[in-house]
Amino acid sequence: MIRLERTDVMNIENAIRGARNPMNSWHRMDSHYDEEGNYILGENDLDLGSRLCKAGSDHRKFLRQIFVSVDITAPLYWWKEYDTYKVGTTANSTSTMHKIHSKAFEVEDFSTDHMNEATLATMDLIIKQLETLRVDFNETKDKTTWYSIIQLLPSSYNQMRTCSMTYENIRNMYTARKHHKLEEWHTFCRWVETLPYAEEFIIK
Repeated sequence: MIRLERTDVMNIENAIRGARNPMNSWHRMDSHYDEEGNYILGENDLDLGSRLCKAGSDHRKFLRQIFVSVDITAPLYWWKEYDTYKVGTTANSTSTMHKIHSKAFEVEDFSTDHMNEATLATMDLIIKQLETLRVDFNETKDKTTWYSIIQLLPSSYNQMRTCSMTYENIRNMYTARKHHKLEEWHTFCRWVETLPYAEEFIIK
């Protein structure tokens, strides 16, 4: 299970203007803002961006200046793979260290969508044990009980992070993960395909 919400794409105008700096071709800019405040690339600017992307990473530096912010809720096992993309990405997460005991454990807190019936039954027992430990910790503040929660917590536990990255980061992720075994990466890639000018700047 993975959810990507509250997507915000920023700085396309400045990035495209910067892409024209090497040739001093600012007079060829033909983009504009629509009534909703979206920056719409004109034919000239879109053609330039597409050609730079095809020319390779040294030429498509403008992608590093298009920024994306998004809230991602995903299981810990997915975050372990996402965390390989450290360069140029930032994330603020909900805290398992400080807040794991603050709400009751429920099946909805975990990614169980691909579990078989036997595994779901085991998961139900684990959730009940986690909840017992949580209640006990809130009453006693015993550190051993808190550690028991942390060390028993399955990697299917869902965590939300507010992530910031660039189109260049996203391009690398899309290329590397679009055929991955995890369905979560396929959902991530489908989200990438909805971003402005993803077809020209990321997918191709």
